Amino acid sequence: MDRYAAVGRALRGAAPHELPQAARKALTEHFTAAQVELLMADYSMTILQPVPALPYTTERIPVHASAPGRAFGAQEPYAEDGDGSGAVVVHLPVTVRGDRLGVLSVTLPAEAYSPQTLRELTLIAEELGHEIVVAERDTDLYVQARRVERLTLAAEMQWQLLPGRSCSRREYDLGGHLEPAYAVFGDNFDWSASADHLTLTVSNGMGQGISAALLTNLTVHALRNARRAGLGLADQACLADQAVYGQHRGASHVSALLLRFDLATGAVGVIDAGSPKVWRLRSGKVEQVTGLEAQLPLGMFEDSVYTEQPFRVLPGDRLLFVSDGVYDVTSPAGERYSDRELARALTSTRLLPPAEVPRAVLGELAGHRGEVRAEDDATVVCLDWHGRP
Repeated sequence: MDRYAAVGRALRGAAPHELPQAARKALTEHFTAAQVELLMADYSMTILQPVPALPYTTERIPVHASAPGRAFGAQEPYAEDGDGSGAVVVHLPVTVRGDRLGVLSVTLPAEAYSPQTLRELTLIAEELGHEIVVAERDTDLYVQARRVERLTLAAEMQWQLLPGRSCSRREYDLGGHLEPAYAVFGDNFDWSASADHLTLTVSNGMGQGISAALLTNLTVHALRNARRAGLGLADQACLADQAVYGQHRGASHVSALLLRFDLATGAVGVIDAGSPKVWRLRSGKVEQVTGLEAQLPLGMFEDSVYTEQPFRVLPGDRLLFVSDGVYDVTSPAGERYSDRELARALTSTRLLPPAEVPRAVLGELAGHRGEVRAEDDATVVCLDWHGRP
């Protein structure tokens, strides 16, 4: 493992914008790699693009029809024959705590490829992911590589607000996605975990464009401020409600769903503040979660009172949270996207990991809409609950 350690030192010592070059140089020296390429997944999670590259590069690799995409989708290394010269190309997922960033592709001489080499390269790809997350504080290189077109300013604000697009712990797996990815404005989701709890919020600020993005940013930061102060779920909602009302005096509001999961028991506290709908897949049966008290959206009235309700998840449960942008979609013939179609989409994606479910469901939604341009943004968040033994 000495060469693995040497590559790790090279990555940690590299300047933030030089990680691809440092990886290429170290892998060439210590693993006799003939070629090394870092690919980043774009905001829509459908394209992989090389780094470094000019913004909106034409070198686009589809996630669903390529060898690197196979490694990205399965989150497992995938090896293929090279260009006929006897080389082996190994594609390795670059993922940080369940958040999928991209793929590291390494071309090796056939004699240099072995199970031990594969194990070491897998660890190197993981370490590279951690270094990219740290480096993004100081360079735009990796953010630019995620774009196949320019983001609207509202979308820029919303994507920077997210904690990530997926995450994994032994108790749960989470994945979320926003569409249209390059023009989202009011929808958002947020999560944070401690040793004992997971807090998850899904929100939808009214309006469009910059005004909706500003409204959602205010709400999410107010909720984070209250959460980080150690306040309970009801007080988090109250503080965010006061922040929005204080700024807009009831002229604008935010629909939100707040959940706090006890990681040891599966007990959940819920506040449904005019929220997105919740669906559950349990033991093969899909059903919409009902019985949650409908409370006022955040910021609608002064001094609104919020009450936390009890809920419970069981090991094996899959929860799906969808914003109103899903239900407002109509086909070219004027048919609305129905609960039955959403239930069918949840059933058809039951074998996919949560990180892929939101994109798949939103893909079916786009198929229902056809060529008609989306009039509202849409959010889907998927949670698989495993619990603790």
